[in-house]
Amino acid sequence: MNTPRSAATAATTEHDDPTIWRVDDDLWTLLQPVLRVDKVRKKPGRPRRDDRAIFDGLVWLARTGSQWSQLPREYGPKSTVHERFSEWIATGALARAWAVLLREYDGAIGLDWTWQAADGCIVKAPFGKKGALARRTPRAPTPPTGPNPAPNATCAPKRGASPSPC
Repeated sequence: MNTPRSAATAATTEHDDPTIWRVDDDLWTLLQPVLRVDKVRKKPGRPRRDDRAIFDGLVWLARTGSQWSQLPREYGPKSTVHERFSEWIATGALARAWAVLLREYDGAIGLDWTWQAADGCIVKAPFGKKGALARRTPRAPTPPTGPNPAPNATCAPKRGASPSPC
């Protein structure tokens, strides 16, 4: 009978493999044709960066949970990695690569398809705001003030008239 176990228990008791930070050669031979996008170049320029280094950068981002700005330079410029990531999403290449990764992992170690989990998103909290924003209360009308006995430019008496407050 299949009994569900936690992923951490299964990993430590059956397969104590080191953390994967880069795609090995055998896996890359399966992923390379899936990730290849034959995109027509609009203008000549620098040659296209290596897909493998960029994919390794995406693995690094997924493993660390870091922001794009923290991506090490060895994987390429963060703008290039993000552009390729967006390209792979738009063409469906990343979804196909994910299917290859799941198939390979299922064949090597096995996936427990009866238990699944979803992850959330962690974002920075805005500075200086605590809790929900309070609704502003309308300002009360300004209370009336008494007349000012001092003359001013807008309330100057006319010539020949008796001085009177405005």
